Amino acid sequence: MMASDKKTNGVWKSGKGKGRKTPKGRQVTEEALLDIKILLGDRERRADLLIEFLHLVQDEFNHLSAQHLAALAEELRLSQAEVYEVASFYAHFDIVKEGEDVPPSLTIRVCDSLSCELAGAQDLLRELGAKYNGGGKVRVLRAPCMGRCDTAPTLEIGHNHIDYADDIKVSDAISTNNIHAIIPNYEGFEVYLADGGYSELQALRAGSKTPDQVQDEVLDSGLRGMGGAGFPSGKKWSFVRMNEGIRYLAVNGDEGEPGTFKDRYFLEREPHVFFEGMLIAAWAVEAEKCYIYMRDEYPAVLEILRREIDNLEKSGITDIGFIELRRGAGAYICGEESAMIESIEGKKGLPRHRPPFVASVGIFNRPTLVHNVETLYWIAKIVRGGPDVFGAHGVNGRKGLRSYSVSGRVCNPGVKLAPAGTTVRELIEDYSGGMLEGHKFKAYQPGGPSSGLLPASMGEIPLDFDTLQEYGTFIGSAAVVILSDQDSAKAAALNMLRFFEDESCGQCTPCRVGCEKAVKLMSEDKWDQGLLEELSVAMVDASICGLGQAAPNPIRMVIKHFSDEI
Repeated sequence: MMASDKKTNGVWKSGKGKGRKTPKGRQVTEEALLDIKILLGDRERRADLLIEFLHLVQDEFNHLSAQHLAALAEELRLSQAEVYEVASFYAHFDIVKEGEDVPPSLTIRVCDSLSCELAGAQDLLRELGAKYNGGGKVRVLRAPCMGRCDTAPTLEIGHNHIDYADDIKVSDAISTNNIHAIIPNYEGFEVYLADGGYSELQALRAGSKTPDQVQDEVLDSGLRGMGGAGFPSGKKWSFVRMNEGIRYLAVNGDEGEPGTFKDRYFLEREPHVFFEGMLIAAWAVEAEKCYIYMRDEYPAVLEILRREIDNLEKSGITDIGFIELRRGAGAYICGEESAMIESIEGKKGLPRHRPPFVASVGIFNRPTLVHNVETLYWIAKIVRGGPDVFGAHGVNGRKGLRSYSVSGRVCNPGVKLAPAGTTVRELIEDYSGGMLEGHKFKAYQPGGPSSGLLPASMGEIPLDFDTLQEYGTFIGSAAVVILSDQDSAKAAALNMLRFFEDESCGQCTPCRVGCEKAVKLMSEDKWDQGLLEELSVAMVDASICGLGQAAPNPIRMVIKHFSDEI
């Protein structure tokens, strides 16, 4: 047959019928979309609720499948890339791509921060890992501080925390399915109301005092930010109030500094003192909404807050929706206020460059008052009882009260309410029952890993704001961890830097790379002190936020005070 006799009807007629059925890229399945629609129910499809919705999916399916992430993106009208990037930023989300194995149905997280490591967490982690990992039903992971340093070693199985943990307790919890948060006894709404609770708030709303008068009371008390910065609390109000338009209040409940557990202490006992303080502060700055950002490691606290917000709304003390509870997802960096605000907005918790400061450009670019949980607790006490409730206390020339979270080698660890300016020796002997038998006081963290280590010979320094700066450290959140002569300062510093290495958000190179290099250098038998100091200078000078700026403190403190170990 001649070539001219062949059919030549063009590409459209000669195709094999195997063209692409869908656009390029991952497609949303009807099944996954239905799952997401059912989970979200009648909730408003807002981008700032992305992290809350990721929690819903994680809780329901025990992981985040690629299909569910794609469906969530479709439902929220966000890009799949944005949803994936946010989900992958936070440690408590398990992303499973096509073809990957789903994680075991039960997760055990063993805390390996300093207090737990001193109590044998590494041995416990190895023992449980050898027993359960690889079996398919249970997995064992190391995890940062869970805010239960006073009951070390601790772990979380599902959402239940096991204090003074061991293999037997874990086995019992698994066999009895005891994997849910245990709600402690606390002062509920009705009890608080019967004792005069919210009467001061109602009086303020009725015009008993002006915001300026209340602000002056808070300033007179000497109250400073208890999250660690120590900024005079009342001054924050004026900075926010000078900005016109919509204002917000944000509660920083992401108490992730290892060794700190005071916020959990207050919320598990007297949550409404905190609530009243928050509502007074919101009244003072005319906030249109309050956001409570609470760490995911506190499931019992989260449940208490949910219950009591509901009670406040039903009673009419707050309007429905005035308080929004936001659940963190395992990111220490979100304790930094601007990173927390990014997370509240449904984004990765990356610290912002400042200025502008959050008092003028905060949540949704509106002026935002940020307070720590304990700060708001004391605001309620001060407004109800006067400035002297707080300010009349103090020793060694200091003013106020401090909630010291004491853990480590002491007989009775816990939250110790003591006058500001109390020394660590007084905390040990007068408040914590002395050192454990057979242990001699050697060193201490005055304010969590960011503060480094001081030797016992410096145990007479008053512990408060502004008293430790000349020694190259600070009080921070008053997370006091006690080390003994049986502990290594070098090993303790390495524990702290490993924490910072894990928790660096990675936004800035000095922090991201610096923490990694520091861990490698500190893992050597002999430290290269000159190189570590050079690295420390770069991190302090060039890091965006306090994590990278403070991370070298443990290095410098050990070089200065414990040179015989390195």
